Amino acid sequence: MIVITDERCTAYHQPGHPERPARVAGTVEKLRTQTRLPVTWAAPAPVRENQLRRAHSASLLERLSVPLDFDADTPAYPDLRAHAERSVGGALKALDLALEGQPAFSLLRPPGHHATPHRAMGFCYLNSVAIAVLEALARGHRRVAVFDFDVHHGNGTEDILRGRPDCAFFSVHQFPAFPGTGESSHENAHNYPVPPGASRAEYRGELARALEDLRRYQPTLVAVSAGFDAFREDPLSDAALEVEDFAWLGESLRGLGVPVFSVLEGGYSSRLPDLVLAYLCGLAGV
Repeated sequence: MIVITDERCTAYHQPGHPERPARVAGTVEKLRTQTRLPVTWAAPAPVRENQLRRAHSASLLERLSVPLDFDADTPAYPDLRAHAERSVGGALKALDLALEGQPAFSLLRPPGHHATPHRAMGFCYLNSVAIAVLEALARGHRRVAVFDFDVHHGNGTEDILRGRPDCAFFSVHQFPAFPGTGESSHENAHNYPVPPGASRAEYRGELARALEDLRRYQPTLVAVSAGFDAFREDPLSDAALEVEDFAWLGESLRGLGVPVFSVLEGGYSSRLPDLVLAYLCGLAGV
């Protein structure tokens, strides 16, 4: 398994904010010290302006350099654009590796799936997964799918890819919950809302249904928005998944038999390193 990271992504924080440096630092430490999964480390790829502009407006890109918070959840950190672009670079590197037949996971922050064409929100500034998918499409790949298992709907990814005939978006998430979208499916967006307080069996049942629909779509490439906040101990949800469920997700995606790359989205419990390791072991089949 190739894991893409950069220690600079832990250099910013806001006291009390759940999207904190320890999410990545603790997971890196876990992956470096465990012996179950062989890990090779890589750095993010360079990012070009035209890659960003496929997904985001010029006004949003300019706004990333303005030292004013976007909202209470989405602060304007120093060097924000550089941090956000490194997350994009992680997704692009993971895409390249997947197309070479090597499973890859981008372990960087900030996350991205709430960032819309024109707005940063929900801890997200640039939509790394959407940018990587648009890069794949620009290279001539077709039937590219996004599978988003973050507990919060990937509204930004859906908005950016909406209506495109060459890709599809599959999201399993709590509803109602932040950001208030994803109640129903439309066009190329396939949404699987799970009510707050649903049992583990109910939640896993919706994940299984989405994975079966994804399989029927017959994608040639799958980009995964890997959010780990549907875990039963996560402070930002009341979902009920266990560590074993994330291993099963990895196994299920591996079973598709097509290139898969994954990008860290949410996941705010102290068990995040264990969840990521379980998922990667599932992906790697170990």
